[in-house]
Amino acid sequence: MARQSTSEHKMSREEAGRLGGKATSKNHDRSFYQMIGKKGGEATSDAHDTDFYKQIGRKGGEATSETHNKDFYREIGRKGGSN
Repeated sequence: MARQSTSEHKMSREEAGRLGGKATSKNHDRSFYQMIGKKGGEATSDAHDTDFYKQIGRKGGEATSETHNKDFYREIGRKGGSN
């Protein structure tokens, strides 16, 4: 549970973020998050070119390959092939 902000204890950024996130989630539904996600995606798309997406895709692929084995790729391949 988050601590109260007092003169002896300043709230950390982590605590403040957690409290803000909880308050936001109480006041908004799923469609709100879908809307802001779409806006963020569009803004990112407007601000970056294809090289940016190639770079982050490569980084993500490398990170995934470091933490997963062949069985993981086999399973996601099966799932993707069944659609």
